[in-house]
Amino acid sequence: MKTVSGLFETDAQAKDAVAALEDAGIASGEISLVSRDGKAGSDAAEGVGIGSAVGGIGGLLAGLGAFAIPGIGPVVGAGWLATTVLGAAAGGVAGGLIGALTEAGVEERHAHVYAEHLRRGGALVTARVEDAEVDAAAAILGQSGSVDVEDRRTDYEAGGWTAFDEMARPFDARDDPDGEPHLRPIIPPLPR
Repeated sequence: MKTVSGLFETDAQAKDAVAALEDAGIASGEISLVSRDGKAGSDAAEGVGIGSAVGGIGGLLAGLGAFAIPGIGPVVGAGWLATTVLGAAAGGVAGGLIGALTEAGVEERHAHVYAEHLRRGGALVTARVEDAEVDAAAAILGQSGSVDVEDRRTDYEAGGWTAFDEMARPFDARDDPDGEPHLRPIIPPLPR
């Protein structure tokens, strides 16, 4: 199995990507969605944005839950990735989201961009697929509006970012003057 991932600016795009993956025959159990859901403020349990966005997705909605990821803050997620991150947190295992992604076969370089994208209010869709399905799944994510991970890295690095820091203060949507997730300012980490 290979992991194919896509970054999305909106929960609606992420929901469309999940629906398209399911329509292509990828099992719901092999698809995950995690979103920072900036509308939820400090209480991800009020994750109305992503909760209603995934409302139409059969198998994935059953696993929908709110939790916090160090350095990202409150998120709403469903699927195998959310379960893996929650399990690691509950067991006190270090690595969090980056560890879960790299363990699933995502390049560490990309995992850092995915985590930072979530930190800044975006959404992440991942699918575990057979080798023969990789190109089709990647095409579906692209057609659904996924952001190019290297372009996003370039945007972040232009602002001084080097890697995701789970000790950083979670991004607060009120800190975003222009509404552009990829242009949001880097917020200094909390004192340790």
